[in-house]
Amino acid sequence: MKTVRIGRRKIGDQYPTFVIAEMAWAHDGSVENAKKIIDAAANARADAVCFHLTSMKNYMVPQYRTGKGRVSAGKEALPIYAYLSRINLTPAAWAELFPYARKNGLLICAMCNDLPSVGLAFNLKADAYVVSPASLAEENLVRCVAKKGKPVFLRVGGATMEEVERAISWMKEEGNENIVLVYGFQSYPTKLEDMHLKFIPTLKQKFQVPIGFADHTDGGSDLALVIPLVALAFGANVIEKHLTHDRSLRGEDFESALDPPVFKKFVVNLRKIEEAFGFPDVRSLSKAEREYREIARKRTVAARDIEKGEKITRDKLAFKRSDEGIFSD
Repeated sequence: MKTVRIGRRKIGDQYPTFVIAEMAWAHDGSVENAKKIIDAAANARADAVCFHLTSMKNYMVPQYRTGKGRVSAGKEALPIYAYLSRINLTPAAWAELFPYARKNGLLICAMCNDLPSVGLAFNLKADAYVVSPASLAEENLVRCVAKKGKPVFLRVGGATMEEVERAISWMKEEGNENIVLVYGFQSYPTKLEDMHLKFIPTLKQKFQVPIGFADHTDGGSDLALVIPLVALAFGANVIEKHLTHDRSLRGEDFESALDPPVFKKFVVNLRKIEEAFGFPDVRSLSKAEREYREIARKRTVAARDIEKGEKITRDKLAFKRSDEGIFSD
């Protein structure tokens, strides 16, 4: 399987899980809120933060979803175009936040929702790009991102295998094979029966690239800390988790987001579980295993007293736990 390198970090089966704190729109249009989220991601020792860069007029038509209800419970009762336009961060804001995240030791994954945003992310020196499920079939955007020469996270939730194959083909045609496929989608929050975690090894086996899981479990449930670990067990190399500065405010994307203390606990738990997993390669016994083997394995011992010079036969031997005796090997 291919290994992908982002900044100082490598992503693959032989390396620690790459943890992304997804800010998305949880800043609610405030640079200060965004900085609080960045601080929380850094404090939890996430590897990266995911920023959503958007030029509204290039991203959606003004009448999108008008009269069809809210997409997220966090949104006000406004047309989504007007609402997102109000909380969308400006290029100047991003120019402040990119170096702020770097100063805090975080890599930056830029989800570019349109072509102008790709240019902005490039100018601000994003470490990696993210193509959302909404843009996976947009050939110009996928090719544009690929040409930047940075690793690309292709978000494949809600995509057919044919669409995934086509996006990968576009990437490779542009000379970029630094691809990570990220499974999972947002349903405010996503129901357990819609997650299909067993699809993760299917993707890994078919495409031979690192696989990520973007978790959108209800952030207020106990399972919010469990589901990502299950994804890890199914072979996920990347875990992306929504992070907000204060879930109680019910801001944008709060449904699947974690508060800072809970996010930190999530990362701590993940690293502990990772230790238990070890690595899949054939290896020699660990020090602890050798000690266990020495203490616990049965040895060949005398079943009864054997006189000096007496011929030893099978019936005179026994296998018992003992500090003395001979191991069978």
